[in-house]
Amino acid sequence: MKIRGRAHVFGDDVDTDAIIPGPYLRTTDVYELASHCMAGIDEDFPKKVKEGDVIVAGENFGCGSSREQAPIAIKYCGIKAVIAESFARIFYRNAINIGLIPIVCKGITKHVKDGDVIEVDLENEKIIINDKITLNCETPKGIEREILEAGGLTNYIKKQQNLKKVASN
Repeated sequence: MKIRGRAHVFGDDVDTDAIIPGPYLRTTDVYELASHCMAGIDEDFPKKVKEGDVIVAGENFGCGSSREQAPIAIKYCGIKAVIAESFARIFYRNAINIGLIPIVCKGITKHVKDGDVIEVDLENEKIIINDKITLNCETPKGIEREILEAGGLTNYIKKQQNLKKVASN
């Protein structure tokens, strides 16, 4: 699978409070959450995103509280993947569980600026920037990849239950 989109670049230690500030957590509507994505940093961020774009960030992306609304807001804003130099552990798992692709790429922020075109080759674990620079990356594997391919943990569980029903018939 390949992803191609424009980069939206953020720095180190982007916390979940910046991704979706507390006052916007009163809704369960994923598109309402998305309309406030990154409001702690850039109120206009959702207007800049086109479907399939990617976030590129530095170290410790998604630190802070464990709110799963943070990856939900990012995903439903139109972002296909978050590429960071490192992730907070809980954000990384929450992203996989809701079907947002987290990708680790050490040193990426030295090579990318806002608006650059990023292509991610998940199978070969490569990132190509503006069709010129190629970097190695780490993509989810094993069960994490299976969950992402199913569209998130809920869909993965449903798929597994259906497989069990078919096997028992």
